[in-house]
Parts: sequence; C-alpha cells; structure tokens
Amino acid sequence: MNRIVRVGLVQHAMGPDLEENRQASLDGLAQAASDGADLILLPELHASEYFCKYQDPALFELAETLDGPTRHALTDAARHHGVVVVGSIFEKRAPGLAHNTALVIDSDGSLAGTYRKMHIPDDPGYNEKFYFTPGDLGFVPIQTAIGRLGVLVCWDQWYPEAARLMAMAGAEILLYPTAIGKDPDDNEDEQLRQLDAWRTIQRGHAVANGLPVLACNRVGFEPDRSGGGHDAEFWGHSFIAGPQGEIIDEAGTESEVLVADIDLARGEQVRRIWPFLRDRRIDAYADLLKRWRD
Repeated sequence: MNRIVRVGLVQHAMGPDLEENRQASLDGLAQAASDGADLILLPELHASEYFCKYQDPALFELAETLDGPTRHALTDAARHHGVVVVGSIFEKRAPGLAHNTALVIDSDGSLAGTYRKMHIPDDPGYNEKFYFTPGDLGFVPIQTAIGRLGVLVCWDQWYPEAARLMAMAGAEILLYPTAIGKDPDDNEDEQLRQLDAWRTIQRGHAVANGLPVLACNRVGFEPDRSGGGHDAEFWGHSFIAGPQGEIIDEAGTESEVLVADIDLARGEQVRRIWPFLRDRRIDAYADLLKRWRD
C-alpha cells in the first residue's frame, strides 16, 4: 500500500536583513504549499547570512529563543497552510550558551520537536565551535502528522552513524537543512569534487538505510564582513532522493522551490530486498565507540 507524501524544499539566498530573509522563507513556504506540499524543509540558519565565517562575540545578538520570531513566523505559516515545516535557528538557550537548532512545526502550528546539531565543524570560514554548543538531545526522530522525521543538520550529513541511529529509532525520512558552498579560491575541478562528495554521501545514507533523503541548501554569494577573506558561494543543489539513492528532483544554483512526491511505503519494500539492517554484525562493532584503532 502506498503512503504518498508531497515534500517541498525552499532553497533561497540570505542577506543582512533578517526580516527580508524570513519573508523569503515564508514566500517559499507559500509557494510549496500552493503546489500541494505536505512537508516543507528550509535551509540551515535561514533567518540570517551564514555568520560563522569569522568569530565575533557581537554576532551572538543574532541568537533567538525557541519562542522567538522565527518560531512564531513558521508556526503561523504551518497553521495557515496546514503543512509540516522544518526550520532552523541560532538558538539562545542561556547567556553564553547557544545551539544550532532545527524546529519541527506540525501542521496545526504546534512545536512537534527540536533537534540540536550534534556535529559542530571548526574550519576556515566555518567557525561554528565558537558559536554553537554541541547538541544534547541525541538522534531521536520527531513524530508529525505525516510521519516520523529524522532531522539532522548540515555537518551531521557526513556521518553515517547519525543517519543510522535515526533509522534505527524509526525515522521514515532523513532531512538535512544545510549551509554549504564552495571556496571561491578553489579551482573548478576541486569545487566539483566537493559538490559531488556532498551529494554522494547523502545518497549513500538513503541506500544504507532504505529511507528517502531531503537536503535543502542555501544559495548565493555571502561576503566575509570581517574582511578576513573567507567569502562563500553557497552552491544550492538541494535535492530529494528515494530509498535507493535515486535522485527524484534537484535544484540548480539559484533560489528555487522543489516539490515532489515520495512514497514512504517504498522504504519497507527496499529493505526486504536489501536487508542491511538484518545483516548488521552488531556483535563485532564495539570498536566504533573508539576514536581510532591503534
């Protein structure tokens, strides 16, 4: 028996004006809803530019509580359109304590749950450890009106353990709000290799777990406003993949709204012919809890 869910991805650019960014998200939500989407995913940290290019304590002013303006805007939109929305905020939890947090708003406007980004990068142009405390909620799917969502965030997408644990806890879809792009100083071959690696690793999570994957990225050029030279060109290419890693739809490098149907029942059919969960050697994986095998 089919379980068709119509999903929407809102890929858009962000600038220095927070209200304009929130409006761009809401406009994309409205477009996806008008195209019949039941579930809509937004990019990572969609209320602001990607501020982690450099370290500046003043940028903590961008953080908002779980009950802040982005939550209220998404709540109103979800209730108005009758859709499930997955958004993303710079969460102010306490003075000096903040998280990179995904919000899951159910179709009635209630907060179905939250996920705090577990893997925090620290690289040139991606100074996230300065701003974000690692998540403490674990890998727990969130129940919504359309199913159990395994929400992860950006850097989490490189870790098969995160996808596996979500799948093992009963997630029916893996969702990745993302902010990733190319270094303008890299040559074209290197830029293409990185894009292909990003696409491939997430398709691999779909295959390994027999689950559809949604990845929603931002787009556009964002300057390093500190003058440090870590400008970013976010590459877009948001995509919807099925449980065998097949690309159902993919965006380009401009602002775009993708809408497509996925069948949640296909996951079980795929797992019956590719029973990876059945054949896992859980008796032999203890060393995965080590940092390295010497």
